[in-house]
Amino acid sequence: MARQKNVYACQKCAAVSPKWAGQCPECGEWNTLEETVIEEAPSQYKGRSGYSGTEASVCLLDAVEAVETARTTTGMAELDRVLGGGLVGGSIVLIGGDPGIGKSTLLLQTMSTLSQNSDTPPLYVTGEESPQQVSLRAQRLGLNVHRVKLLTETRVEKIINTAEKEKPKVMVVDSIQTIHTEISQSAQGSVSQVRESAAQLVRFAKQTNIAVFLVGHVTKEGALAGPRVLEHMVDTVLYFEGDSGTRFRVIRAIKNRFGAVNELGVFSMSDKGLEEVSNPSAIFLSRNEAETPGSVIMITHEGTRPMLVEVQALVDSSPTPNPRRVALGLDQNRLAVLLAVLHRHGGIATYDMDVFVNVVGGIRVSETGADLPILLAVLSSLRNVTLSHNLAVFGEVGLAGEIRPVPNGIERLREAAKHGFKRAIVPKSNTPQEPIPNLDVVPVWRLVDALHSVAISTVEKKEEYN
Repeated sequence: MARQKNVYACQKCAAVSPKWAGQCPECGEWNTLEETVIEEAPSQYKGRSGYSGTEASVCLLDAVEAVETARTTTGMAELDRVLGGGLVGGSIVLIGGDPGIGKSTLLLQTMSTLSQNSDTPPLYVTGEESPQQVSLRAQRLGLNVHRVKLLTETRVEKIINTAEKEKPKVMVVDSIQTIHTEISQSAQGSVSQVRESAAQLVRFAKQTNIAVFLVGHVTKEGALAGPRVLEHMVDTVLYFEGDSGTRFRVIRAIKNRFGAVNELGVFSMSDKGLEEVSNPSAIFLSRNEAETPGSVIMITHEGTRPMLVEVQALVDSSPTPNPRRVALGLDQNRLAVLLAVLHRHGGIATYDMDVFVNVVGGIRVSETGADLPILLAVLSSLRNVTLSHNLAVFGEVGLAGEIRPVPNGIERLREAAKHGFKRAIVPKSNTPQEPIPNLDVVPVWRLVDALHSVAISTVEKKEEYN
């Protein structure tokens, strides 16, 4: 008979303690320890050798033959881009996002496409919805799902046994928080249940070479619910970004063992599901016909793709003694640092004003190339001066007021020239060796040089109007 042991597991970091305490000894969170039962059960994978299904032995790394990993296209180019070129056999992909943002819709569309392009039908496992609900969604989206196999089950042992019989190449588990295992006696959705269920699915995928999609819930803070160890167990972690009430959806790769990190996939939500956006710069550049102060075009680079994004700033006098600093789509702490640099090295003070900065389109920019566009947008709003539609900017701003170079400068400038921009303010070290046709590149070394370049472009624009 299997032995049972009662322990207390943290709901935040999955740390295990032999007795209850008000504060987790590992992560320091309060009131997160919950009682759980650990049962030592016989292995479900007798007869198989090793974690990956092969005999474990020691060998020289140089003697291992490097074979190119075969990939399976999902039928959606934007999803393939985020995955690194397609699905890899035996990989585990974790997809997280807010409720109603389109996780189940995207995976159902992917299963529909894979069922038509593959000889082996995919398996869609749902633990949250009934078969009728999944069928109604497929009919509403107009999908061809006559070869997609559906299983409604929450027990991971039953899911694995069914997958062994059906032998699909791709399997979806929606969602991992609803799956439980007989090994653990804790409540469904707890840390131990999620961790052990995911561990069995990961082990099964590696041994059978089946690609598995896992859907994960998120907390109010936007992080995946359950233990953080779940992100370390899987091969790829994808996050949906943006508001579920908006039209556009952005998928970002947070972790990818088979491709680039921070790669973006852009989709638009319609009545027929998620549609790919092949040219996201054209969407994020949808601006008003009349030029308005506080608007600057930024050339960012996410993953392997340069994009043009509009940055808007609003500077207004503050009625409170503590002015607000609000950044949407950007790091709020970095905004405070940039405003201090603007005051110290640009001679422009905003300490008695509210500053609001927003990246249009719901996209989140985490790279330092957004520093200079943010400051120029703040200056444009503060001085009530409009900047030309033909101006694009990128560059990192240091604490000493210098403009530092950023990676992939040539690709950024070519993207700006492709969309018809005539002028670009860039760091001096990012100046191209050969001129780019129809693009006037203005190199700047310090912040004061960038402010002077904006003043020159503003004067020239006024002369054009006259």
